[in-house]
Amino acid sequence: MKTNASALIVPDKTSGADTNDIRGIKGPLDIPSGWRWLWWGLAALAVGALAWWLWRRRKQKQAAPVPQIVIPPHELALEKLREALTLIGQPRPFCTAVSDALRVYLEQRFQFRAPERTTEEFLDELQTSALLTFDQKQTLGEFLMRCDLAKFARYEPGESELRQLYDAAVRLVEETQPPPPAAEAGADSRAQPTAIS
Repeated sequence: MKTNASALIVPDKTSGADTNDIRGIKGPLDIPSGWRWLWWGLAALAVGALAWWLWRRRKQKQAAPVPQIVIPPHELALEKLREALTLIGQPRPFCTAVSDALRVYLEQRFQFRAPERTTEEFLDELQTSALLTFDQKQTLGEFLMRCDLAKFARYEPGESELRQLYDAAVRLVEETQPPPPAAEAGADSRAQPTAIS
């Protein structure tokens, strides 16, 4: 049997021609100077400080309380009384709505505990108070008694009588509402004499 010598080639491990063990020499590495690291560090600090400031500002805006609009008690009472006018065809619900609006107003305006008391208890407390005039106390007493007749005694007043009740409630609210701040300031400046130089 004849063998072909060129068909069978075994690489020689000792020659090193086919191996990648030794590589070429590379050039020197560029090591950044300390100044470049300083600038990158300062830039990172500036970005961090800006992010922190924006976060704090957003948090403060979210935490800031939203100013609530305070509606004065007399305006609320007048609005409730206007709403009660839609019930004028139904005496009992009308009288309940008008009476409740006035009682809540008196509690908010003068700190009377009107809504949680009976009419008699409330009128007894009212007699010792100096916050209302004698005429206002009488008007209020008559108003509450007439409302109680419609609410509890099944009395059904006519529309003209219901309008009188409504007008009495509106008049009492308007008489007892606090004066506007501009009027108080004007009255104070007129009451004090000015120095003439």
